[in-house]
Parts: sequence; structure tokens; C-alpha cells
Amino acid sequence: MTIIRKSIAAWLPVLAASSFIVTAAVGEGLVNFKIENGAVPQPLTGEPGNPARGRQIVRDMNHVTCLICHSMPIPEEPDHGEIGPPLAGVGSRFTASELRLRLIDPKAVNPATIMPSYYRVSNFMRVGESFRDRPIYTAQQIEDVVAYLSLLKDN
Repeated sequence: MTIIRKSIAAWLPVLAASSFIVTAAVGEGLVNFKIENGAVPQPLTGEPGNPARGRQIVRDMNHVTCLICHSMPIPEEPDHGEIGPPLAGVGSRFTASELRLRLIDPKAVNPATIMPSYYRVSNFMRVGESFRDRPIYTAQQIEDVVAYLSLLKDN
């Protein structure tokens, strides 16, 4: 495992500095996006993200919630995860473009992450039939979550 981590770590600066186009080969209605310097600079939609909708999405216990793995500054929710890093202040640590890539395809940033891709639909193993060939979030939901997370600044 250490050898794999070291080889991945050696490639991360190369990947982060790379610029390439990623196309959605599987999944009807997915938007193509371009990864540049460890980020997706262009929004996936023409409509700006809505932070109020984004806040609802990240805490929606009937869907996929960020609270399963992350603690967040959402005091009305009693249970927060501890698997991923805390998201308080995440808008100070990353740009909207960097947050967008982390939601679309976190393995592009860290190949060893256990965080799921919220917008990819291919190259997964053992996906339940009802979840195949469709992203977790729509393009607009990605933009709404990015808008919300971007507001979470350090004081």
C-alpha cells in the first residue's frame, strides 16, 4: 500500500498541472467539462448555482448527503460524519472551480479517495442496478452545492 501511495503522490503534481477535456461517454444528458490545473473552471450549467438550494442538497437525508462523511456548519443537523475532512471553511481553502472538480470527480484530485463521484457514471464496480448510468447529482445540483460550499469561509 505504501508503494502505491508513493507512486500516486508522485503523479499528483503532474495531474494537477495538466489540462484536458473529459467527456461523458456514458449517461444521457451529461455535460462535457474541462479540467485545468486541478479544477473545472467553467460551470456545468448556464444558470448560476443557488446556495440555498445547495444547502438543502448537502443535508437531504433522503438523497446523498455530505453529512454522512463530513462535519459541516449546519447546527440543526444532529449527526455529522467524521470520515472526510470538516467542510467548515472549505470556501476559503478552495476556489469554486476546485470545489466543482472535487464534486464531479474527486479521484481526479486524489486517486485513493473513498469520496464518490457525484457526476461521473462510468468505471465503477458493483453499482446497484437502479444507480447505473446516472449521476448522483444533476449538473445544476453540482452548481448549487458549489455555490453553497463557496460561502463556507473561515472567520
